[in-house]
Amino acid sequence: MKKEEENTQQRLNKYISHNTNYSRREADKLIEEGEVTVNKKPVLDMGMKVDENDTVTIKGKPIKIDKNKMYTVIVYNKPKGELVTKNDPQGRKVIFDTIGKKYKHFLPIGRLDYSSEGVLLLTDSVDVYNSLVHSNLERVYKIKVNGPITKAIEDAMQHGLELEDASKGAHDKSEIDSMTFAPFNAYQIQTNNNNFSKLKVSISEGKNRELRRFFAHFDLEVLDLKRLDFGGVTLNNLPTGKKRFLSKEEYKNLRHFIEDQTR
Repeated sequence: MKKEEENTQQRLNKYISHNTNYSRREADKLIEEGEVTVNKKPVLDMGMKVDENDTVTIKGKPIKIDKNKMYTVIVYNKPKGELVTKNDPQGRKVIFDTIGKKYKHFLPIGRLDYSSEGVLLLTDSVDVYNSLVHSNLERVYKIKVNGPITKAIEDAMQHGLELEDASKGAHDKSEIDSMTFAPFNAYQIQTNNNNFSKLKVSISEGKNRELRRFFAHFDLEVLDLKRLDFGGVTLNNLPTGKKRFLSKEEYKNLRHFIEDQTR
């Protein structure tokens, strides 16, 4: 029982930032200035831990806690040239070199390979990770390939594709051979010519290098791949290499999604 209680507790500044519009830095300042009370007692210790059973007030106003949101989700605009891993034996740059070492315990929800960019979600909750990584939430990508989009490709996007050998487009060390590609949710061809084509696609899976394997089957190399949206979470003008936390509305939508999954 004691262990469960400890797992639900959060540092006071984190608790404030999760349940108000204040950032953690702003929360630290409020604590330092004596504007925060816990259970009617002024608190100056930024490292103090609280949970949903505590009454936390800021400037005399109690925080209305969302009891289902005791976790953090980060939106990171991953640039090309970073690996989605904690460490690389070859010494290449990893996402935590940019996001910050203090977030190393966060779990990436789905992957973007070294040459891909865009929306990457990370969370400190195993439950949130499991709910999202195995979900059929929509993923939207902007893609550039080195050739034309043919009728055969469009047919495969519309009806799906099953390959016994899906090694083309895969990572050299991948142990996945065969792969089944579900029909795309939607696609929009923006440019189509013999030199290169650009398109926007929506899929509901996140298999290993799925889109690179798909187009490689038609002898097309993916030159650029950027994820624009994951389950309704977008970059929202977030610059490349920067992170943000989910908004209150995004946390609300996430909570509803997880609740629906457990029914």
